[in-house]
Amino acid sequence: MNKLTNVPSNAHIDLDDPRFRIRPYQQMVASCTGAVITSVIVTPLDVVKIRLQTQQKAMLSNKCFLYCNGLMDHLCPCSNGKMPEWMRRNGKFNGTVDALIKISKTEGVTSLWSGLSPTLVLAIPATVVYFVSYEQLRLYLKDTYNKKFKKKGSSVEQPFWIPILAGGTARIWAATLVSPLELIRTKMQSQKLSYAEITQTLKTFVKYSGISGLWMGLSSTLLRDVPFSAIYWLNYESIKRLYSAYSTQQTFAFSLAAGAVAGSVCISYKNTDKPIRSSTTWAIIQRIYQQNGLKGLFTGLTPRLVKVAPACAIMIATFEHGKRFFQLYNARETIELEIECDVHLLQHKSNSTK
Repeated sequence: MNKLTNVPSNAHIDLDDPRFRIRPYQQMVASCTGAVITSVIVTPLDVVKIRLQTQQKAMLSNKCFLYCNGLMDHLCPCSNGKMPEWMRRNGKFNGTVDALIKISKTEGVTSLWSGLSPTLVLAIPATVVYFVSYEQLRLYLKDTYNKKFKKKGSSVEQPFWIPILAGGTARIWAATLVSPLELIRTKMQSQKLSYAEITQTLKTFVKYSGISGLWMGLSSTLLRDVPFSAIYWLNYESIKRLYSAYSTQQTFAFSLAAGAVAGSVCISYKNTDKPIRSSTTWAIIQRIYQQNGLKGLFTGLTPRLVKVAPACAIMIATFEHGKRFFQLYNARETIELEIECDVHLLQHKSNSTK
């Protein structure tokens, strides 16, 4: 009989069981796959948005533009004051759907992903660091709590503060890693510098600004992203816990819905603090509040909701699906090994009694 028939299904095993947990390299594969799929699906919407804006001549004179690949927002400078060639192509679009169809027909389907490649160089590593760090921290804190602090008779295995702490810490690590790399990418893209030139530029920059200058603006980024991540993971893990009372199997569709809901709840906070690369973040927030009131802090909330919610849903769903794949694989491997050990032990006992 095939040994795999002895392996329980996804609905009958604890996927957080230490025996079945996925290894860090498996978490990296799952998060990297999710990052690629998310960027491939979400990027065309941002490309279309940018093309519609340039069609209205609203961005043609700008020195930079914001590019979103579903994973990160990238501030992209314009070389010699000109937008990239793909943004200046002629086209008369009558909305998002019309633009998607016309760009695909006249310029080729690949034009919907114009400008994506340079942003993925940073976005994918940052996403991998973020998700792997979160998962490792969550499991470590959960194990520590259950071993040392859990009260007898308590049914709570993962208290609410664990996803808050793990999510916030993971975002700090990812943002700290990416901040100097984003500075390098921006300078290379804006000034067309070679690697030798960027090295010299960085030396000069560090000489006058110090090492800490490489993380200029990090504090305002953390102010925006850390609370978002903490609240997001709290929402997502809470939804998972509530759902587990009705079903022990979490489907891909459930992960999509949970990710979208968790992300949508957080967007109102994140929208109040755009990534301002300045030491006067609070002063700017106060000025916006004084001029436009509370609603001014939430300007652009609806379009951001339309953009961020699907990205959150796709990323978490593909990551969770990848996790389940590796967890079930590990479960099969572990149980097969245990069965083989039992068989060998029985054979040894049988031989010793003869």
